[in-house]
Amino acid sequence: MIGIIPAAGMGQRIQPLGCSKELLPVGSRLVDGVERPKAVAEYLVERMIAAGADQICMVISAEKTDLIRYFAERQYAAEIFYVLQQQPQGLCDALFRAHPFAIHHQRILIGLPDTIWFPENGYRPALSLLEASADLGLLLFPVANPSVFDAVISDEHGYVQEIEVKRLSARSHWVWGAVTSSGEAFHNLKLLWDSRHRQDQYLGHLLNAYIAAGNTVRSICAGEIYMDVGTLEGYHQALNFLRDPGFVRPENTRAA
Repeated sequence: MIGIIPAAGMGQRIQPLGCSKELLPVGSRLVDGVERPKAVAEYLVERMIAAGADQICMVISAEKTDLIRYFAERQYAAEIFYVLQQQPQGLCDALFRAHPFAIHHQRILIGLPDTIWFPENGYRPALSLLEASADLGLLLFPVANPSVFDAVISDEHGYVQEIEVKRLSARSHWVWGAVTSSGEAFHNLKLLWDSRHRQDQYLGHLLNAYIAAGNTVRSICAGEIYMDVGTLEGYHQALNFLRDPGFVRPENTRAA
């Protein structure tokens, strides 16, 4: 199983920074009994590994080599490698930079590295959707401000009918925060994106076209807390939330 982490964004909502936004310190871990800071993106890496990913592809820009240096300093229970997105051309372009590597996997995990969410095992119920009748699965989280996210409209069985992309009058307060996909579905999604002249920057728009073409996307409301650390408000929220000493755990990257 492979995880895809699009981390090439410039982070304009929280600039100026002295590092990539994915490396902002939030919470901490214990290393040899000493408390050390923990980067935002590590939470997503840990969740992917816990779900069974043995490879993680980070899509970065040429300016974000600090991500390589940071993750090279520790050992993880998954191989982490990097793909370059030369120009900031949106989330879909970033995701499909990993396409040549991802299509060989039966299962694919997708997540955003400037977010922190709970429960930590949230990928597992989303993966279970692929065992049923879904091509792709969306892990949904309740938020107070759905207009700044992709709000998901689903029926009573979780079949996605529409994704409202950053819509002011969003009809749902449930937004997607993580994605699971089969390798075949990811490949078909890439072909659809190509056929639409690669015009879709937001994944929500592309998924709407995917559903309209007769494909199945299911959702599950298994998320509990979703924090967008790519904004100053979200960063403060995450700092306050993770101050709880219960979140400070001994380092165990091999078992993660």
